[in-house]
Amino acid sequence: MTNLSRPLNLKKSLGQHFLKDESVCQRIVKSLKQYPFKQLLEIGPGSGAITRSLIAIEGIEFKAVEIDKEKVGYLLKQHPSLKNRVIEMNFLLMGKPFEGPFTIIGNFPYNISTEILFKVLDWREHVERLIGMFQKEVAQRIAATEGNKIYGVTSVLLQAFFNVEYLFEVSEQAFNPPPKVKSAVIRLTPKEKPVEIRTEKMLFLLVKTAFNQRRKTLRNAVKSLFTEEVLKDPIFNKRAEQLTVLQFAELTWRMK
Repeated sequence: MTNLSRPLNLKKSLGQHFLKDESVCQRIVKSLKQYPFKQLLEIGPGSGAITRSLIAIEGIEFKAVEIDKEKVGYLLKQHPSLKNRVIEMNFLLMGKPFEGPFTIIGNFPYNISTEILFKVLDWREHVERLIGMFQKEVAQRIAATEGNKIYGVTSVLLQAFFNVEYLFEVSEQAFNPPPKVKSAVIRLTPKEKPVEIRTEKMLFLLVKTAFNQRRKTLRNAVKSLFTEEVLKDPIFNKRAEQLTVLQFAELTWRMK
């Protein structure tokens, strides 16, 4: 049995904080099991705190991706059944791990968590669900709605394609070593009917341009993207954080 508190060499460059609280691990796995899945990818298994529960799930194909060679060796030693199921590489550089739909789970390294999400966004036609642990501030930003100061680029772009559920928060003491921030677990599920946009590229450009100068009115922040006639619309009197995801999507149809 894996010792969740066993000391392992931590690499700050990889943002490693190992989950050691068994009750938190079980809450995450319980959240995962609320929906059926056949293929599962764990990102950053680390010391295997969650992994040991995942490999016990029957009737699924399981893979894990881990960048740290030492942790891969540790996982294989603790769980021989993981042979040929642990991919030693940077998740941000890997190709799609399965044919057909798959679910993603992980205690994500906080220093690249946003990049992980944007890769998942690229894979959204194949990802049926994501359960992930994030820095609390990042999780709140992902789930934030219009009118909130932390509502921003990540909020809009993810919510355009996914339903976001803010599941629960996790204390610093659940980790070894304890991070300086609290954590939270969220679940992303692709929308059955994503918002209609002109193109994904246009949505990204509009949202990033709008929030790049979030204190300005939309008219001043995104004037380069619209004709003077379109900019007369009263919606451009608002600031970026006041627009709903749907309003951003609708504006893509009116861009130059």
